[in-house]
Amino acid sequence: MKVIVTGSLGNISKPLAETLVAQGHHVTVVSSDQKKKAAIEALGATPAIGSISDVKFLTDTLKDADALYAMIPLSFTEPDLGGYLRRMAQNYVQALKQAGTKRVVLLSGWAADLTQGENVEDVFDDLKTSLTIMRPAVFYTNFYQSMDLIKGKGLIGKFLTLRYLGLWALITGKTGLLMGNYGGEDRIVFVSPKDIADAVAEELLLHPEKKMIRYVGSEEMTCNEAAKIIGTAVGKPWLKWVLLSDKEMLQGLKMAKVPEKLAGTLVEMQAAMHSGKALENFHRNKPQMGKIKLTDFANEFAKDYK
Repeated sequence: MKVIVTGSLGNISKPLAETLVAQGHHVTVVSSDQKKKAAIEALGATPAIGSISDVKFLTDTLKDADALYAMIPLSFTEPDLGGYLRRMAQNYVQALKQAGTKRVVLLSGWAADLTQGENVEDVFDDLKTSLTIMRPAVFYTNFYQSMDLIKGKGLIGKFLTLRYLGLWALITGKTGLLMGNYGGEDRIVFVSPKDIADAVAEELLLHPEKKMIRYVGSEEMTCNEAAKIIGTAVGKPWLKWVLLSDKEMLQGLKMAKVPEKLAGTLVEMQAAMHSGKALENFHRNKPQMGKIKLTDFANEFAKDYK
């Protein structure tokens, strides 16, 4: 089977390409980075260097393909994240119609249907193709974005420790935290990108007649339980996940010079998780959990942290 994998050599796309090649499929990996060409070839896959913003490139790449794994990389430089996601989704649909690809597995998010700015699943509704929408939960790899917060270094780290954890934590050197407008005792499903890749590989071989939605997770726990696992791995067993209000989160993003519309979308996404609605939807669909637990990831994270 000829399969097109977008997402370059990212956290999901690389293990997915490796799995598909091992299964004997002809795999083409789409990347916008010419420097990734050799690494893609080393996997036994064919590189297609170009951008999903180029409909002609997408159409040519999809020609004669049996299946597509489609993902849209998040862009934190786009002032209007929702508008950007919708444009890229429309590019996919246009190329898929022209190429006539019969099977599509689309990466979405577990709170996508609860977040107006993030959800572009409806763009694919008029495709006459077999479609599965993947809704993975919170990626383990998101912890990398919080590494500086966890380290708690510098004046900002000390200020945040004092403000949210108190004077005693600062005096005793127990700096570092996680924070967001979901956190604390909120129950969250976390997921390994490798478990997502395995689920996508399974779906690409299927051909359901109607649109399917598949949730993917690896482990469920509270945010503070997750913080303790990550903290213990990096030598900070006191690590906590501070729950902010939506207003505090929005103010923090604006202080970090995140564009206003993008900041609003990010706050909306996290608020959907804090509400518990994303977890309700996850349990309603009764997905089977993946194999990789947070403690497994924490050991990898700790090596990069140190």
